Amino acid sequence: MHGSPHIVSDVMTREVVAVGRDAPFKDIVTLMEQWKVSAVPVLEGEGRVIGVVSEADLLPKEEFRDSDPDRFVQLSRLTDLAKAGGVRAEELMSAPAVTVHSDATLAEASRILARRGLKRLPVVNGEGLLEGIVSRADLLKVFLRSDEDIAEEVRREVVSYLFPVPLEPVRVAVDDGVVTLTGRIRDTSLVPVATRLIRAIEGVVGVECDLVAGSARGEPR
Repeated sequence: MHGSPHIVSDVMTREVVAVGRDAPFKDIVTLMEQWKVSAVPVLEGEGRVIGVVSEADLLPKEEFRDSDPDRFVQLSRLTDLAKAGGVRAEELMSAPAVTVHSDATLAEASRILARRGLKRLPVVNGEGLLEGIVSRADLLKVFLRSDEDIAEEVRREVVSYLFPVPLEPVRVAVDDGVVTLTGRIRDTSLVPVATRLIRAIEGVVGVECDLVAGSARGEPR
């Protein structure tokens, strides 16, 4: 079987603004404003990702500008206090960087974002060199697939594979990403398998399998 799942390189943004570890605070803010991004990877050498500076890493400088944190705040937010005094990327960045490989599936990237509470991930190759960046919005692009495109993949990758000789043609309908299968088949034990395979197709929102058991015409029921 082929076609799904899609991988990170299919949806990632390839043109990425990044900084070196010596980039000054104001230069980072300026780049974020110019490129309309909320974080930038920090690189060294030939492009190896060593960290990420996000808006959250920069805000402590403003938060603690005119305050004298009490002892509890000092103990509970040592990292933020340190970043409030940072002036270069290496002092501000979150490290090590949480990254994803370009050949990772979209599901794998989504799990990393969800578990780490992140909005974006630098995309790296096997040597850790930057190839792009993938955001939550990028991962949602799969749901822009047309119903016709999804239906064709379901027919090709699931129906023809599991039900090559149905008792009657298995009909595939897709409405706003919800896939419905109807028809008579010989082996209903394959219905859960079909449901699982269809859910794995990128862009599918839901699955309804109205497949029933039957017998060929002339056969005893």
